[in-house]
Amino acid sequence: MWPRSVPTGTGPSSSSTTPGCSPRSSARSPPPSERRPVSTPAGEASATAAPTATVRELLPLLRPHRRALAVAAVLSLVAAAGALAQPALVARVIEAVGAGRELLPAVLVLVAVLVAASVLGALQQYLLQRTAEGVVLSTRRTLADRLLRLPVAEYDRRRTGDLMSRVGADTTLLRATVTSGVVEVAGSAVVAVGAVVAMALVDGWLLLVTVLSVGVGLTVVLSVSRGVRRLSQQAQEEVGAMSAAVERALSAVRTIRASGATAREVDVVAASAGRAYAAGVRVARLEALVSPAGSIAVQGAFLAVLGLGGYRVATGSIAVADLVAFILYLFLLVMPLGQAIAAWTQLQSGLGALARIQEMLALEPEDDARPERGSVAVPPSPVAVPASSPSPGVPLLELEDVTFAYPDGTEVLHGVSLTVPAGSRVALVGPSGAGKSTVLALVEGFYPLTGGSVRWAGTDVRDLPRAGLRARLGYVEQEAPVLAGSVRDNLLLAAPRASDPELWAVLADVGLTEMVQRSPRGLDVPVGDDGVLLSGGERQRLAIARSLLARPALLLLDEPTASLDARNEALLRDTLAAAGADRALLVVAHRLSTVLGSDEIVVLDAGRAVARGTHHELVDTSPLYRELAAAQLLV
Repeated sequence: MWPRSVPTGTGPSSSSTTPGCSPRSSARSPPPSERRPVSTPAGEASATAAPTATVRELLPLLRPHRRALAVAAVLSLVAAAGALAQPALVARVIEAVGAGRELLPAVLVLVAVLVAASVLGALQQYLLQRTAEGVVLSTRRTLADRLLRLPVAEYDRRRTGDLMSRVGADTTLLRATVTSGVVEVAGSAVVAVGAVVAMALVDGWLLLVTVLSVGVGLTVVLSVSRGVRRLSQQAQEEVGAMSAAVERALSAVRTIRASGATAREVDVVAASAGRAYAAGVRVARLEALVSPAGSIAVQGAFLAVLGLGGYRVATGSIAVADLVAFILYLFLLVMPLGQAIAAWTQLQSGLGALARIQEMLALEPEDDARPERGSVAVPPSPVAVPASSPSPGVPLLELEDVTFAYPDGTEVLHGVSLTVPAGSRVALVGPSGAGKSTVLALVEGFYPLTGGSVRWAGTDVRDLPRAGLRARLGYVEQEAPVLAGSVRDNLLLAAPRASDPELWAVLADVGLTEMVQRSPRGLDVPVGDDGVLLSGGERQRLAIARSLLARPALLLLDEPTASLDARNEALLRDTLAAAGADRALLVVAHRLSTVLGSDEIVVLDAGRAVARGTHHELVDTSPLYRELAAAQLLV
């Protein structure tokens, strides 16, 4: 029984995680009476509650790349100066033609400036593209690190597909934000300001007409862009919800096929995709208003300049060369202005995605090196946590009056106490939903206690670094998560320095040698996504082998024989008996045959320890245990 999730804006889900496992692969389904509500689509619930992001939040992502951005900014300024010089050089060429002077020097200077500006522009674009890739890379690394270090309860609240969308789709939008956003806006502003100054020097009346025409278009663009960020964030939320729907269907595709539910699931995904489409169309509809507004402003400015400029040339107020230069400066104003408008719109979309990224980065990660209620970090080494009890009278693990409740106040465990001496074998049995798996989750420190204490070798686990404590524990969940990759990859997860002989030895202990040797690839034989190429029993035995390889002081086993046949169950019992010779075992079991030889069996019912003793003692003293044993023909 897993602790229930807290209702949040994004909605809970049935995903949880263990160290080194993806949330999806480690999710365990609670009993029907305790199932969590299905997560709501992210776009429906969290769009109003999600935080917003500004350019200021984007700056920390750019700070590691400030040198490249500074070079790009300098190149932008130089290229802008070259662009601003071109109309003046064109005017000189026209004047030379009119005066009958030699054209070659002026033309050579114009061509040199044009080529230099183009080369510098290309170099600037390369730097921006490379910087953008660097920003995406660093953001993905930071976000992945945060997602894998969140408290386990956070995975219960969120859908795995939505989290994956934040690492993939949301971070990708930052690329365009950097290349077409901040620096582009700055460079375009420099060119625009320079063009306005040059236009003022040529003719003030023409500049006034230009500013009035362009100002109308800018007013419309700025008012429209205010809604782009909000709608873009909603669109990203819907994309995340769609990714979650696809992940949900693919993770259970065999069940869906067997249930004849393929068409219905296709409809569910299609509906989610439709909502993402509708959100994207809303963004596109708003962005589409930008182009007409800009075009009207530009066309109006050109017509006004041509009309007024032609009149002023006719009256002799300005020369033809000055009018040509002004029109070229107008081009220089309009081009960066259009780029700035597009960049500003792209920036709003990027900030919408950044808000979803910041929402994850704002969550407090679980610090493995810091005790739960300590303020000083401890080096993440198992040396900080003893491997055995300090004295014979102190048990290796002790739960004293442990109480655990859901965040809504519903209690799961009520004053549970038990001890696991070093080298002993203790079993937890009881009906489904009694709280057995929750006990193991609390020992691992996945959830905070509501009351009571869990002590390791006499020390409260809340005073021990999580990494050190977990290094002393081996944990095998009932679903036995297997990571995509090879058998070797899965075994080395908990013991990265183990040698091949050690890997083969632990495979022999759990009866997997023959299965691995069937493939010419041996230890490198692939297991498929979530171990789909293995049988349920093979996945469970591989997970057990992974834990045994780490040589933990205490092995936590949740239904270790749930997917095993009688032959392999007997083999595993022998393996656990051998493993228990030098380590303690805490086993959750529905099959009582697995735990008949335990030193102590604790019977849980409705979150309470109602009986304890050996098998024979409980058959005589516990009606519930006797009922369970009779149902399995053990009495």
